[in-house]
Amino acid sequence: MQDTNALVQMTPGRQQPVVDADDAATKVVPRRLNSREKAAIVVRLLLNEGADIPLEELPDSLQEKLTHQPGQMGLVDHVTLAAVAQEFANALDSVGLAFPHGLAGALDAVNDKIAPSTAARLRKVAGVRQIGDPWQRLREVPIEDLAKIAQAESTEVAAVMLSKLETANAAQLLGHLPGPVARRITYAVSKTANVTPDAVERIGWSLAAQLDQRPTPAFKDESGARVGAILNQSTATTRDGLLTALDEEDADFANSVRQSIFIFAHIPTRILPRDIPAVLRGVDQPVLVSALAGAATEGDQAAAEFMLSNMSIRLAENLREEMAERGKVKLSEAEDAMSQIVTAIRALLDDGTITLVETDEDDED
Repeated sequence: MQDTNALVQMTPGRQQPVVDADDAATKVVPRRLNSREKAAIVVRLLLNEGADIPLEELPDSLQEKLTHQPGQMGLVDHVTLAAVAQEFANALDSVGLAFPHGLAGALDAVNDKIAPSTAARLRKVAGVRQIGDPWQRLREVPIEDLAKIAQAESTEVAAVMLSKLETANAAQLLGHLPGPVARRITYAVSKTANVTPDAVERIGWSLAAQLDQRPTPAFKDESGARVGAILNQSTATTRDGLLTALDEEDADFANSVRQSIFIFAHIPTRILPRDIPAVLRGVDQPVLVSALAGAATEGDQAAAEFMLSNMSIRLAENLREEMAERGKVKLSEAEDAMSQIVTAIRALLDDGTITLVETDEDDED
């Protein structure tokens, strides 16, 4: 009589069934696999489950191997699949801490924690490049800086950069460029159809390297913003005198300082009416009374009336009564009170609670 075990049809990839001497039941043992085959099974299993695996972050050689291997696997039985999945799960459970592979991975992991100049020097000395997508880093660069890069690079490189930006950011970039430059770059986009992915990546790394080579500024804010913040806390006499002197020395810098200055008289044109209640909550009422009662110039009086008109009627009436009782306020006391209100507004701006209304430079006082 023919052995029934010989009639068992083997699924490709399975080993010969094993017969248990006790119960004569046919059992299938897991197929023997090398590490590359196991990796292919794990990747295919995770993809089938809808997992988002960033395979593009692997070295090119590993990506090629993981692409070729599935074509050589054929069918895999349930026993082998379960064994590989269990082995993979056990390996994950045993991991306590994982470090990136090589200096390139280590530099990428601490990229935001060490000085850019240090990172650039280490990459240059070690002969490694940054891993990941350089364009993602460039998309996070302020538009003003991208505009400077676009004007410094060739028109073709700028066209590639424009094409890799998100549509809204690309439109903003064109708005920051001189008209003739923007037109040349826009036309050059039509000639980027045959640019290869490798060339686009090399351009991205070249532009990102320029960011690493820039010196790290000692101050976070621009010089005009720093001087403007100082003059915000100065008296009107001091502020006007220094601005006049700056006009004589450097008119462009003086205009930059003026753009950063926010004083009490700017409240009607730079603060939305709905934000006045939020400003009032950050100012003590005696300070508010001193500022409103001490408003002497036309701009300060307009600001005081603007604030009174955009608060509750009851509060405005109470403040007007206190202002009448207070009488004349010393100039120094009034300026100090106005400065405290401006400081409260600055705090709300820093917290993102309110925003300033954008105005043209010519409209600024």
